[in-house]
Order: sequence, then structure tokens, then C-alpha cells
Amino acid sequence: MRYNVVVNPTPSPPPPRTRFRWAWWLLAYASLGLGIIGIFVPGLPTTVFILIAAYAASRGSDRLHAWLLAHARFGPMIRDWQAHRAVSRRAKWAATWTMLGCAVILLAIMLLSGGHRAWMVALPIACMAIVATWLWLRPEPPA
Repeated sequence: MRYNVVVNPTPSPPPPRTRFRWAWWLLAYASLGLGIIGIFVPGLPTTVFILIAAYAASRGSDRLHAWLLAHARFGPMIRDWQAHRAVSRRAKWAATWTMLGCAVILLAIMLLSGGHRAWMVALPIACMAIVATWLWLRPEPPA
């Protein structure tokens, strides 16, 4: 008995790789590192860097992206952002209180130093106000 085998002369292409995959990989790990440092350093955001890490990892490191999505603490936040561009109310309050605390510390340092160079305090407080406003304008994830 003879079988006719059809062989496709052109094999299927490998999965698409971005040209700068190494740069996405580097950005993902650097952002993750900054996000972890932000847990301990007041004024350095965590959420933003973790979201940047997830975005960059989706283009540069499948393993890191899967790990972030499965992470107990970061996973739900990343999935809510990717699916709905939403931020939980708890995360909004945590970010707002942290920024408020940092603003109070900046103001106290300025007042204790004699109020010199007030713009150096006003600029970061203005940035935090803009970020807080943007954050509260984001929808909350569905229940």
C-alpha cells in the first residue's frame, strides 16, 4: 500500500520577535527593580513601574510576563489594567495617601530650611497632584 504524503515546502514562520527584544527585556527588569525599590522608598512609585514592567515583559520576556501575571500581589493589578485600564479603589487610596505623606514631608523640609527655593517643593507636589487626578479619573475594575 502506498501513501501520498503532502509536504509543505515552506515551513511555518517562527513566532514574531521584535527587533529590539533585548531592550524590552532590559526595560522590563529595570522597571521591576525600581518598582520593588519603590515599596521601601517613600516617593518612588511602585504601581507605575510594575505596569511598565508588565508592558515591556509582554514584548521582551514571556517568562517574566507570565510570572508577573501569576504573582499574588501584582497579578490582579496588572490584569485589571490590561483588561479594563482600571485601578482598584484600594490602590487609588494607597497611592493618594502615599503622595500626600510625601508632600507633607517636602513641605516640612522646606519650612525647616527657611523656605528657600520653594519651586523645588512646588514642582514635585504639582506632579503628584496631576498623577493623583489622573489616577482617580481611571475606572475601577468590575466586581
